[in-house]
Amino acid sequence: MTVTAFAIRAATPADLETLHPVIERAYRGGGERPGWTHEAELLEGQRTDITTLRAILDMPDTQLLVAEDNGAIAGCVQITDRGDERCYLGLLCVDPRLQATGLGRRLLAEAEERAQARFGSLVVEMTVIEARAELIAYYERRGYRATGERRDFPISLTPPLFMTVLEKPLR
Repeated sequence: MTVTAFAIRAATPADLETLHPVIERAYRGGGERPGWTHEAELLEGQRTDITTLRAILDMPDTQLLVAEDNGAIAGCVQITDRGDERCYLGLLCVDPRLQATGLGRRLLAEAEERAQARFGSLVVEMTVIEARAELIAYYERRGYRATGERRDFPISLTPPLFMTVLEKPLR
């Protein structure tokens, strides 16, 4: 399956009610086709909420992009300027029904282009749960490399989870 008609644009407050369930399905699974990127075997509960998404939209150093497939929100990605020509990329997700269509690859490429154009970034950094080897491999196929840095997961869990830091030079 390939995406035949989609656009990537900056998210607006009007998008959040539709975007939120897409994020939850992509990160937490559920539904008849849970996709391959979910974290359901590692984490429970909500991934994010509307209040957090609104706060992201209000951050001057951040841009949340949404992808639309035939007018329906199909995914998103967030880029945040970290200064020193470095940008953080997060919240990349594609609705599980549209995974393996190339939309994730397009969102990633658009985020990298906008990081350069908007923030002057020369490097994009991201973190991935280190237990997600298949997801790390996906990003490595797109030019990201593990830095060797390991960070604590932002929520205390037992057993604990850790994040692998990946980065990609943009030029």
